[in-house]
Amino acid sequence: MSSNPISIPAPGTPTLASIDAVDAGLSSAGYIASRPISTAIYLAHHLQKPILVEGPAGVGKTELAKSVAAWLKLPLIRMQCYEGLDESKSLYEWKYGKQLLYTQILKEKIGSVIGDADNLATALDKLHAFGDIFFSRNFLEPRPLLRALEQPGGSVLLIDEIDKSDQEFEAFLLEILSDYQVTVPEIGTVAAHTPPIVLLTSNSTRDLGDALKRRCLHLHIGFPDEKLEARIIASRVPGIDERLLKQLVSFVQQLRALDLKKLPSVSETIDWAKVMVLLHTAVLDVAIVRDTLNVLLKFEADIEAAGKQLAGLTQKAQHEAGIA
Repeated sequence: MSSNPISIPAPGTPTLASIDAVDAGLSSAGYIASRPISTAIYLAHHLQKPILVEGPAGVGKTELAKSVAAWLKLPLIRMQCYEGLDESKSLYEWKYGKQLLYTQILKEKIGSVIGDADNLATALDKLHAFGDIFFSRNFLEPRPLLRALEQPGGSVLLIDEIDKSDQEFEAFLLEILSDYQVTVPEIGTVAAHTPPIVLLTSNSTRDLGDALKRRCLHLHIGFPDEKLEARIIASRVPGIDERLLKQLVSFVQQLRALDLKKLPSVSETIDWAKVMVLLHTAVLDVAIVRDTLNVLLKFEADIEAAGKQLAGLTQKAQHEAGIA
């Protein structure tokens, strides 16, 4: 359990004063958040707990971290997880080249270092005084986790796709997630100046450990409902015609009800909306949908399955938009 005191925003700093303020702040950064998302960010800040964000690919998990950083004007420090990720890639490593250079300098200046030492023991004592220098902070190269802890004004730390890392790395993260500190054997414990806002994302390719989950708030971002998805697209594709927007959203919502290998994500819906605007589309018809369906669907089997139902899907989309 973390012993860090709860962080209370300074007077006159309204950014995280309420859940509504979080919602408005994310909106100003271009992220249309549901109430659970805004609540999770609010609680994460005030309770100083990380957020484990789960959900299918393309629903805005990574974008959430980017938007929080942009809104709060904090540095975004991103660590992409992968199999084999370890301490040297995520926390720190030593600047071996600099250590070698200093060793050479010491070798050349050995006479002046030892000075007037009249025996081996005295000479060794003088040399030992330089021993710890080579494993001091000056020779340390910080990686994402350490950089996040050392930001004086705080940061947003994105640990992306944690489910792709090994269980050993997951266990390594526990101290950081609990106490916002980490132990470097050669220099001791490094604690955060200002605890970062930490978001871990997962596409649920494997089950995460209970120890990690206990340390985090849980947030699931699924596919948005029709109303929320329309707001998201309108914010990301300015100037889109309202009737076209209604058709797009209706069509995608229908696609997600089909038995497909990969359902279209929000990011793919946004791309499709941009395509339709680029093509000056006013009404979705079977021909234009068939020609651009590969923007939404990424497997040929899915394209073929959806292609058999295009007439009915487009007709319903037009009807719901008040066109037919």
